[in-house]
Amino acid sequence: MKHQEILLNTMDNRNKENPPVDMDDDQNGSGLRSPDVHRDGRTVNNDLDMDDDHILYSDRTPMKVNAHDMSDEDKIEKIEGHFKAILETLGLDLKDDSLKNTPNRVAKMYVKEIFSGLDPKNKPAITLFENKYKYNQMLVEKDITVYSVCEHHLVPIIGKAHVGYISNGEVIGLSKINRMVKYFCQRPQVQERLTKQIANEFKRILNTQDVAVVIEAHHMCVSSRGVKDVNSSTVTADIGGAFEKEATRMEFLKYIGTGWH
Repeated sequence: MKHQEILLNTMDNRNKENPPVDMDDDQNGSGLRSPDVHRDGRTVNNDLDMDDDHILYSDRTPMKVNAHDMSDEDKIEKIEGHFKAILETLGLDLKDDSLKNTPNRVAKMYVKEIFSGLDPKNKPAITLFENKYKYNQMLVEKDITVYSVCEHHLVPIIGKAHVGYISNGEVIGLSKINRMVKYFCQRPQVQERLTKQIANEFKRILNTQDVAVVIEAHHMCVSSRGVKDVNSSTVTADIGGAFEKEATRMEFLKYIGTGWH
């Protein structure tokens, strides 16, 4: 068996061992909620899960219990102060015109942009539609931009995601697939977790296991530091339901243009 098939089978087996958490029921009373999924006039809640120490989304991003107590403005102010101290520690003169506003710019970028996916209030609201066309083949959204940040060194992860699903009676607006991928990218990440977050979320939203996700990405923590390998890339996959069948899996891989056989 070739390397790529081994990778897909490994990710597939992990998915069987760790099925997606059903987040429809608020069993913890946290009162913290992310946007609902609208389905045929009904809403399906997208609540958070919790343990004693962390808020745990279905994708298991580790979060402190009080992670959302502070306002965005207060977070920006606090991060600005800390980042100013970092730059001063490095010996930079923050009175320079080019540097004096850098701590504030970085703080706003963290809270409002590249780490905005940590806050469930920024999760895209999803609307599902009846599959009136009775389309029963796979739908693939390919080459979705992945721009995330490695949680080990806080440098970029850049690549593309491919998402496929087979309708269970409902379909999702195409742009919402891209928006959901972007949401999970906008937080400190590891690629394996990101892949499973995206796959599990679409399985939950679409109420089906027939979902496949592949991510191909370059990690700046590999290319810009340490081994400084600018040629390597990382591929991760989560394959579920009907995509476990060899023919369906190969059809999906053909559509996303990997050249795997």
